[in-house]
Amino acid sequence: MASTLFTGIAELVTNDDLLDGADHAEHLGRLSDAAVVVQDGLIDWVGPAAKAPAADQRRDVGGRAVVPGFVDSHSHLVFAGDRSAEFAARMTGVPYDGGGIAGSVDATRAATDDELRALVGARVAEMRAQGTTTVEIKSGYGLNVGDEARSLCIATEFTSETTFLGAHVVPPEFAGRRAEYVELVTGEMLAACAPHARWIDVFCEPHSAHAFTEDEARVVLSAGRDAGLGLRVHGNQLGHGPGVRLAVELGAASVDHCTFLSEADIEALVAASDTTVATLLPGVEFSTRSPYPDARRLLDAGVSIALASDCNPGTCYSSSMPFVIALAVREMGLTPAEALLAATVGSARSLRRNDIGVIRPGNRADLTVLDAPSYLHLSYRAGVPIARTLEPGGGPQARASVRRRQGTRLP
Repeated sequence: MASTLFTGIAELVTNDDLLDGADHAEHLGRLSDAAVVVQDGLIDWVGPAAKAPAADQRRDVGGRAVVPGFVDSHSHLVFAGDRSAEFAARMTGVPYDGGGIAGSVDATRAATDDELRALVGARVAEMRAQGTTTVEIKSGYGLNVGDEARSLCIATEFTSETTFLGAHVVPPEFAGRRAEYVELVTGEMLAACAPHARWIDVFCEPHSAHAFTEDEARVVLSAGRDAGLGLRVHGNQLGHGPGVRLAVELGAASVDHCTFLSEADIEALVAASDTTVATLLPGVEFSTRSPYPDARRLLDAGVSIALASDCNPGTCYSSSMPFVIALAVREMGLTPAEALLAATVGSARSLRRNDIGVIRPGNRADLTVLDAPSYLHLSYRAGVPIARTLEPGGGPQARASVRRRQGTRLP
């Protein structure tokens, strides 16, 4: 594959504290008037434009900013159906308790493979058009052996970060038979799904009659770990509960939501900051009129945090990581730099990845270009579609026809 030199970068955010000549005042590793060389899908060189080596082709981004591609480490993209009426009801005061998931399960079960594949493909394309280059995709709207397995098979066509979420809620057909459903999830369903998943997740939420208790969640996570899957937890979303404590106890890579935290929860997350990331999902609070997590408090205490979209049909049907960043700055007390870090290197850490989230030689060439001179515009221009993935070979995401000559600009 030909090498590509990207020039005309007014501000390059690398997140690389080791990069010579970069401004590390905000831990972003920023370079002005920068250049990047990409070859074979990897970063080959990063530095000042004046020192850039030759490459097979050159693309000028026209004075725009470039940042690491956003890492969306929590999404539920394999679903059919529509729950907009549920959103409208919440806006009039109807509380969320997880019960609406059953509607998505019915629609997803009824959809064909091709229908689900088209829906997931459209959602992933929508994410990439907004600067997301890595996405984690969960199952969880099948809730039987066949539909959970096919959901994960479809998800693997779009990402390597797939998560088995058979323990999303107890489906209606198992009402009054919770123990039987947990046995199914940890037995036949896990056996069918584990070959197509990297992670296992559970909705551990005592404030919902539809989700799972601490004891049930421990059984599910332990079975997943024994099957070779990494652990993730939905926890502390609807109220104070055991999710954070359980995630830390079992060494989960991430505990997601963290809306209601006690001092003991925060202390546990601080102690486990090298292992367990607190992934915050402010789009959910926006869409459910719930209180936002206090990200400022967590970061100041020493908790490792990430940001993700939680794109799903019920509680946050938004695929926009720039929107998440803007919410984190406006509503959760993060600086623009802290929010960008959480949406890139923080989310990469929650996936236990060190090849994404940082622009450095040897890492994946996951780049996002902004129609702005600085990363500050991500929160400054909330709601404006200024971010998109930067494709080395061009294509619709880059909105450019790349020709093998110098000086080609993105429009």
